Amino acid sequence: MLAVLSPGQGSQKPGFLTPWLDLPGAEARLRWWSALAGVDLVRLGTQADADEIKDTARTQPLLVAAALLAAEHLPMYDVALVAGHSVGELGAAALAGVLPAEAAVTLAGVRGREMAAACALEPTGMAAVLGGDPAEVLTAIEAHGLHPANRNGTGQVVAAGAVAGLEKLAAEPPAKARVIRLQVAGAFHTPYMAPAEAALAAVAGGIVPADPARILLSNLDGAAVNHGRELVQRLVRQVTAPVRWDLCMRTLADLGVTGVIELPPAGTLAGLVKRELKGEGAPEIVTLNTPDDLPAARDLIARHSGPGGHEPVIQFRVVVSPAAGTFEPLTDLAEGVDLRTGQVIGHVATRQGPVEVTAHHSGLLTEWLAHHNDPVAPGQPLARIGGQA
Repeated sequence: MLAVLSPGQGSQKPGFLTPWLDLPGAEARLRWWSALAGVDLVRLGTQADADEIKDTARTQPLLVAAALLAAEHLPMYDVALVAGHSVGELGAAALAGVLPAEAAVTLAGVRGREMAAACALEPTGMAAVLGGDPAEVLTAIEAHGLHPANRNGTGQVVAAGAVAGLEKLAAEPPAKARVIRLQVAGAFHTPYMAPAEAALAAVAGGIVPADPARILLSNLDGAAVNHGRELVQRLVRQVTAPVRWDLCMRTLADLGVTGVIELPPAGTLAGLVKRELKGEGAPEIVTLNTPDDLPAARDLIARHSGPGGHEPVIQFRVVVSPAAGTFEPLTDLAEGVDLRTGQVIGHVATRQGPVEVTAHHSGLLTEWLAHHNDPVAPGQPLARIGGQA
């Protein structure tokens, strides 16, 4: 089984979206999402410095847009499970089919603006507590009037709350623990964010979600959410509730996940998974940071897709459009022919020229899902390939 993970705030780096804009249709996609989010995602992802993209109001829609932009170039139909960390849950919700991409980006814009406004109401912050006895760490956090905002795995808890409480925690750390102040605007995932939760709820109430099309894990408790309306409620509640990424990783292990792809800007969640899920059953990990990493990510999906287990099962894989344009299948490819990995099956005509469409798996061409001169969007299914897995 393979999981695709969407990272949260703090993973961004200056210029990390620059190579993605070379892909056909990527810049236009980001400009459309910029209009929805209320920020210039193209400039933020390519030209803005570290201080500017640290701004919560800008960072949150930027991260969701980046994850969705990269995922459009993956065969997500073959992915069994998705999850996101903090604001990354909005990206995961879109990848699971609960929200349209446009709704996820719009909500990220609202969430970022309202959380930034809540941070300005009084001086608060966050600090990572590394090491120490877990029970003693939580006791110390509570003793200083703070909240365990993120529980990211063994030996890593993020405390949040008033600046004075954080200073006391740093001066009196739990035994065998280090306290490191984080460069964030305020106490995310605590009651200090109540105004932002209320504002997000007012907007999210107008959304008509779908039920998840694949396993979607929740930060609230690491459980899989089966109903779209429940997931939207959890997304709103998450603004003031702790992120239990430790429980999400426990679910990954319980489900027997063997492969993990982290969407851009990748590295943070991959590191947490690598430290937590180690040993004989450790999953294979691909960090997807540039388009150069797409072949490795697609290969991982091909080798780890499906529910797991040892019995051979019939699987169908979907070839998706790499760009927006008009689809032109090869005229000599009829349904029922054998395809090999990497074989060209057609092209998408774009304003920048034709973009080849290739089969990422071998097997029978069982069904064309798009036909001659059909308009297609990035990530739209074009053909179905069947075979033994």
